[in-house]
Order: sequence, then C-alpha cells, then structure tokens
Amino acid sequence: MIDAEGAYVSPGFIDMHVHGSGGADVMDATPEALKTISRTLSQTGTTAFLATTMTMSQASIVHALENVRKHQDELPGAKIVGVHLEGPFINPIRQGAQDARYVQKPTLDWIGDYADIIRMITLAPEVEGGVSFVRELHHRYPHIVLSIGHSDACYEETMEGFNAGLSHVTHLFNAMSAYHHREPGIVGAAFDREDISCDIIADLVHTHPHHLRLSWTMKEKNLMLITDAMRAGCMKQGTYDLGGQKVTVSDGKALLEDGTLAGSVLKMNEALKNMVTHTPMTLNDAIYSASTAPARKLGLKKGLLEAGYDADLVIFDEDFSIIATIVAGEVRYRRS
Repeated sequence: MIDAEGAYVSPGFIDMHVHGSGGADVMDATPEALKTISRTLSQTGTTAFLATTMTMSQASIVHALENVRKHQDELPGAKIVGVHLEGPFINPIRQGAQDARYVQKPTLDWIGDYADIIRMITLAPEVEGGVSFVRELHHRYPHIVLSIGHSDACYEETMEGFNAGLSHVTHLFNAMSAYHHREPGIVGAAFDREDISCDIIADLVHTHPHHLRLSWTMKEKNLMLITDAMRAGCMKQGTYDLGGQKVTVSDGKALLEDGTLAGSVLKMNEALKNMVTHTPMTLNDAIYSASTAPARKLGLKKGLLEAGYDADLVIFDEDFSIIATIVAGEVRYRRS
C-alpha cells in the first residue's frame, strides 16, 4: 500500500526524445551510462523513454544501438522502450546541434539490422532520395515512427513526405523551415493534417509561450511533450558535451560555442508545469500529452491507469514536484 496523501497520481511520463541526463549520454554507449540516465529520469516522473542518438559516425551510432540492445533490460529506473535515431539522414542546412560532418544520404543498408529496437527516426525528406527512403522504410518497418525534423522542406515537400509515410514532427518549430505567411513550411503542413502528430520542447527557451498555445490549439490530442535533454539534465551549470561538441549550460540554456541551442536541460515534470501555466491545457490534458499520446504513438500498453496496462505510475504534488515513480509495479524513485 502507498499512501499518496492527497497528491496527484497519473500514468508515468514517456519521453520520446531524450539524449541523456545525470551526466550521461546515450552515445556514451556504456551500460553505466544507460543506468545513470534511467535512474535520473525516474526522478522527473519519466517511466519510459526512447534512447535518442545523435548524428555522429555510423560506427558510433551502431555502438550505441548495440549497447541498448544488450543492456536495456538491466536498468534501475525508467525503462527504455526503443531507440530514436535523430539523424544521420538530415539536411545540414537545419543541422541545429547535430554535427554536419556525419550527415548521411538516406540508406537502408544498416537500418534493418536494428529494426527490432529502432522505434523512431527523425529525417529530412527533401534531401536526395529522401521520399523514396521514407516510402521504403514505411513499407518494410511499419512499427517505426518516421518523423520530419532537422529539415528545410517547404510545404509541398512536407506534404509529399506525409503521403509517403511520415507521421510525426520532431521538436515542432525548432531546426526546421520557418512558419512564414507566404511559405507555411513544415509547421503549416503539420497544422493542415489532423492525422500528423507533433512533439514540442516546452522549456520556454526553445519555444515561446505563444507557440505552445498555438500548438495545443492546432494539435490537441496529437501533441506530445518531450525534453530533448542532454547529459546536463538534472545537473549543475557548467560545460558539457553533446555529440562531441562543447556545450555550455547556464540559466536553463544549453548552447554550443556559436550560440546554437544544443538540446535542453528540461525535465518532464517541468514541461507539464509550463504547459498548464502558459496554455489553456488542463492538468489532464498535459498528462495526456506526456503519457497517453506517446504511448499510443509507440503502440505501448502504457499511458492509462486501467487494468491490462503496465503499472507505470507517478505521484506528484501541486507544484509538479515528483514524490514517487513506479515502473512495472516497483517503486524506482521516492522523494526523501
């Protein structure tokens, strides 16, 4: 028996896009790194996540994939439910904090070897061979969520990608063609398609409150909250690295040396608080976006407090501070 003492109880949060936390990164490709990330994320109410890679050398990405496959069932906190490949099949024009030196042309050569653990791929459909790549991926591996991101696609190119099999948009507004009144770009295309889901970084750094409100108004049940957190998540200010690049964390911002945003230090419980504070979202709406929506997108028996669903729960107070996190029926974190 657990006495929640009047606090909120909800399904556990599911982060579809997180690179690291607690000083560790998925690209470290060690069992210790995955354990650190898992343990740290459980402190933020996250019970499941997609281990997200970076655009680095193919050998480095493969090493990270092998590490997840081998050690994903040994974690002490939040559970890995697959891998999210953020790149390397992107457009260097919209590289963001990705390293353009390692951008690859779309290829299926090595994807099939890891189709059992890859659950999401962020890519740019407008690059040479991009649309045919999307079409073939969608046909061969329908369980993999194909998402447009780090892309300079125009409205028409985006729609072509959606028709080929893209069904999601990665960190809406960020690292993509701008939403302009004469060229609505990726954002406009996503808003025109009710069936397309989007995720967003609600840290008030990557996305202005106006755009948080707009995104909720336009997408509602198809809006998902992510952190895009890097290894500095839940850590002190200072200097870190992301994908081999130096990152300085200060005042809630993670920046490359040239001032480019480099992931975030956002926590999932903070994302919920920001959405409830700055948008018309109710608490139930925010929980849906952080839990139910991603669970349904990934085809998981999670995200609802109902019989037959995984016993992943989070208990939090009125300030969204996490009291306890339960993964598969076991308490993995309890506030001291």
